[in-house]
Amino acid sequence: MADDKDVLRDVWFGRIPACFTLNQDEVTEREAEPYYLLLPRVSYLTLVTDKVKKHFLKVMKAEDVEEMWFEYEGTPLKWHYPIGVLFDLHASNTILPWNITVHFKNFPEHDLLHCPSHSVIEAHFMSSIKEADALKHKSQVINDMQKKDHKQLWMGLQNDKFDQFWAMNRKLMEFPTEEGGFRYIPFRIYQVLHTCTNAVISFLNSLGECSE
Repeated sequence: MADDKDVLRDVWFGRIPACFTLNQDEVTEREAEPYYLLLPRVSYLTLVTDKVKKHFLKVMKAEDVEEMWFEYEGTPLKWHYPIGVLFDLHASNTILPWNITVHFKNFPEHDLLHCPSHSVIEAHFMSSIKEADALKHKSQVINDMQKKDHKQLWMGLQNDKFDQFWAMNRKLMEFPTEEGGFRYIPFRIYQVLHTCTNAVISFLNSLGECSE
């Protein structure tokens, strides 16, 4: 996978045109115009919507602003799901742009996790990376990386820098042929009405031989 650079670039630069509209129940000093943005499929909503927040804060009083959250057709959008996953789950059949409603009040405590800062997103992202490497390499790769390598991986995602991200992520995706390959292939199954499910696939059968 680490050598399929053209495919990796196509996936990385996948974008979803979106239209952000302030919820009609929000109190504003003047009419709030919609905000349009191309969303990267591989990122997270709360990581790429700082401009959306600044846009709507211009028409609101500070005392009317609480934590920002998003919904689509009545469904709160989980910020810790990648944007591409959210779109495919809830809006893959919709006409573009994807119409997302912005809220600053009535946070849905039972449906969403709080996300007060980018450091929360970073912690979630790095936790997922470590879980995957534990299954693939017994955590050997992630543990051998220095703190600055972890930071480069995160900053590459945060700043939408393909080369910066893949310079580090390549190590996590290398196939250790001398050890018989990955121990397991980790993946997650996302369902609309359920939380995501983690699963693993082994390259080896019950006899310890490579599966065909």
